[in-house]
Amino acid sequence: MAEPKGVTVGRWAGRNPGKDVVRHDIWRRLAKEGVAVGPAWSMIPNFVGADVAAWRLAQTAAWKAARTIKTNPDHPQIPIRIRALYEGKIVYTPVPYLTHDFPYLRLDPKVLADKGISFELAATAQGFMEHGERIEFEAIEPLDFCVVGSVAVGRAGGRTGKGAGFADLETGIFRELGIVTAETPMATTVHSIQLVPDEVVVIESHDSPLDFIATEAELIETGNTMPRPMGVSWDKVRRDQFETIPFLAQLRDRMNARKAG
Repeated sequence: MAEPKGVTVGRWAGRNPGKDVVRHDIWRRLAKEGVAVGPAWSMIPNFVGADVAAWRLAQTAAWKAARTIKTNPDHPQIPIRIRALYEGKIVYTPVPYLTHDFPYLRLDPKVLADKGISFELAATAQGFMEHGERIEFEAIEPLDFCVVGSVAVGRAGGRTGKGAGFADLETGIFRELGIVTAETPMATTVHSIQLVPDEVVVIESHDSPLDFIATEAELIETGNTMPRPMGVSWDKVRRDQFETIPFLAQLRDRMNARKAG
């Protein structure tokens, strides 16, 4: 699949030129090599072998011990949600692009089974939006394992997303609320084409490093020692994020009031 006609930059390009270079190169390579499933540009790309990558991630002791899982809502992580539900884990996933007045959905495999809803359906964006329990950030229970979407990753645990800043904002909120700790495993699944040299991954102060990277070919335990941001730097949240994420300003006010109290 070729780069979209007339498109030379991603949807959120310009926020960090160094990250733009990396993600644009990966999108082109995925299309050129024919391993992208569906469109890749400006997205967390789906890829051939996503189901195998999910299987590799599920072999880790951290996954096996986890009762609560957070995944990003994108297509390549559908196999992760399916596997988690079949293993009896509670799955939390955000509303795509956080554009609704509620941020998260909760998928309980027992509730889904009692309602006769297949896990395969519930794992899709349409399925979890229709059948998931709508909840606020503060209602999410402590998470045992977090999966984020990635466009490019380095073996040392650095990560570049699609450029919207959703994943790092969510993780910062989780950490500030105590839902995620410094020890909570952070993981991603990508195609091996999406692995890049560590030195080209731009890491900012609000970025969270990865502990596990699963591809169609291997499982990487990064052993990262990078610092993990333990909250949200609200002064670094962009104006357009407050404009496009309906609940964000109210959540900020509640969290600030909580700290003040």
